[in-house]
Amino acid sequence: MHGRCAEPISRPHPLGSRFVAVLEGAARKTLAVGRRALGLDVSAPDHTVAVLHRDETEVPGLDKSERAQLDRIRLMGATGAVLMAIAALGIGAQPVHQNPVSGVRVLGIFARAHTGSLAMCMFGTALVIGAWLLLGRFAIGGLAGSPLHRLTRSQLDRTLLLWIIPLSVAPPMFSNDVYSYLAQSEIAARGIDPYSEGPVAGLGIDNVLTNNVPTIWRDTPAPYGPLFLWIGRGIAELTGDNIIAGVWVHRLLALAGVALIVWALPRLSVRCGVAPVSALWLGAANPLVLFHLVGGVHNDALMLGLMLAGVELMLRAIYGEGGRPDRLTATNLPPFDGRDYGLLIGGAVVITLSSSVKLTSIIALGFVGMALARRWGGSLTAVVKAAALLGVIAVATTLLIGFASGLGFGWVNTLSVANAVRSWMSLPTIIGIVTGFGGVLLGLGDHTTALLSITRPIAAVVAGYVTVRMLVATGMGRLHPVGALGVALAAIVLLFPVVQPWYLLWAIVPLAAWATQPVFRVPAVAFSAVVSMLVMPRGAEFQVFQIIGAALAAVVCFALFFALTRHTLPWRAQPGVSAPSQEGTAYRVTS
Repeated sequence: MHGRCAEPISRPHPLGSRFVAVLEGAARKTLAVGRRALGLDVSAPDHTVAVLHRDETEVPGLDKSERAQLDRIRLMGATGAVLMAIAALGIGAQPVHQNPVSGVRVLGIFARAHTGSLAMCMFGTALVIGAWLLLGRFAIGGLAGSPLHRLTRSQLDRTLLLWIIPLSVAPPMFSNDVYSYLAQSEIAARGIDPYSEGPVAGLGIDNVLTNNVPTIWRDTPAPYGPLFLWIGRGIAELTGDNIIAGVWVHRLLALAGVALIVWALPRLSVRCGVAPVSALWLGAANPLVLFHLVGGVHNDALMLGLMLAGVELMLRAIYGEGGRPDRLTATNLPPFDGRDYGLLIGGAVVITLSSSVKLTSIIALGFVGMALARRWGGSLTAVVKAAALLGVIAVATTLLIGFASGLGFGWVNTLSVANAVRSWMSLPTIIGIVTGFGGVLLGLGDHTTALLSITRPIAAVVAGYVTVRMLVATGMGRLHPVGALGVALAAIVLLFPVVQPWYLLWAIVPLAAWATQPVFRVPAVAFSAVVSMLVMPRGAEFQVFQIIGAALAAVVCFALFFALTRHTLPWRAQPGVSAPSQEGTAYRVTS
């Protein structure tokens, strides 16, 4: 002792310790909630979107009686497509100028008999949709079962070709967008920036191409990517002011996109353990594809075709020819060689090209990138490496297209042009409209625009969250990249500010290669059939009495057709057509 009091030993105050413990507990809970929200903590498979998928089984081909029924179904759909093509001469989206049937005695009668032409179109539409549903008995069986016999790929291809041909030679139907394509392409061909000038400013109010553009789009710049307008500029230089020739070439472009879908979809389906004809029936023979991508001449066909083709090329590099992620392990993974890098880079370029038609498809790079990161080990470093590689490819390709085309990057500023339309199929839009209308009824005034400015950003955040969840699930191996991509696109479509009927295909087409359960197929088939039937042709203004009269005539005609074919077509499930879910050899489950 040195005569000095020993210094007291400092102890933490009980309140301070409790506060630190509370903070640590809150931090742990927050971290756990965050991991759960992002899907980092794997939950039971039955509580994830993985329940949408089940491997399909190998089954024999059709027997003699079923082949006879298939021939009748094929003829039924072809007859409906021909009726629609004929009706389009009167109520299709014919050009204001250079109408080839205007004044023609026989063909011109359809333009003067709007009610009759509309009834013919409705009846033809019902025949095509009915034939597609009947064809489904030989592709997927019942919505909750599996077919005992399945048609072959060649049988489905011939059926699809037979249904496409009449619509591919008919005037545009259900949309006037192709005339906007022509006008915007001509603006680019004249050296004017289509991302700053609309048809009226770029071509003049009296130009024949401007006159065919719907009034709502005459003063708006182009919302499409530079690749599409670069191709369109070439078409404009080739066809000039010849509207019919321009429409034909744009339809060939749409058909090329459908051909890419038909090429890629069955290959992707095999990677998912799904029969190619099942995927093609829902994703390519779908009435939305026939009526809107082919009949409506929409550039979504090119976007989807390039996106799916790029995904297939990249997955071929990652998993090998026909390989599946759930069937590959560290011991049987093929070596990643120069050919694989070539396929990987080529596929990334093709996906980027699709995003230069419409930007939405660029998210496909993220899902294939997560699959690539998992192939490289699944670590955070692998994710960064994959993101850096694909990001460099995407940026370089986009810059090359922007500079080579001379169109630059003004399209980034025009992506929201379509938001001027208020679509009843968009969840945030319909919620905003209904709520705004409720305010009017309550005497609070019309606040629809203000509500839309709230609901649409919230929907965008939700869609982004779902996309991130699907990316994480892909990186962790819980979901196939094709399925995760389809689910993310479904969220984006449903929560998009504007949803056109053909936008549904952004989700339906990729999901057709993976999602086989009734919880997906039932609403997908129902939406496809109902929406295809409800959309009206765009070639004439119809009065209410004309629509009702045409609909009644179409119903009567279809009822008579049903009565005449009730014993020759499989309107009801029959032995040998479909059966409840059955066990069997899974469809190509190995690589």
